[in-house]
Amino acid sequence: MQSSPLPEMEQYTRHVLVCTGNFCGENRAGRAIYARLASLLQREGLLFGATRVKRSEAPCLGVCTGGPIVAVYPEGVWYAGVTLELLERIVLEHLKEGRVIEDAVFHKMTAE
Repeated sequence: MQSSPLPEMEQYTRHVLVCTGNFCGENRAGRAIYARLASLLQREGLLFGATRVKRSEAPCLGVCTGGPIVAVYPEGVWYAGVTLELLERIVLEHLKEGRVIEDAVFHKMTAE
């Protein structure tokens, strides 16, 4: 049996996860956040190249309250109550400039 070649992935600097499920935010508000994220990343030149940011939607991130929820890795920073305005700040300040928006963070991963 011949094995398939391994897939290849373009390098990226950060991975953004957006909860798009029904439980943590009203009216699946995460869907609007996820849709807007693509256009903001494109506008800021973060979709391709050395500064590429990968985005993924998840039906549930396990928080189930305080949404929409956005998580940014590798920092392991989780934002709650993300509005379109806060999303703009996340893209500009955190993803582009590397500054975590501390007043909007509700959880940070800890290295053990």
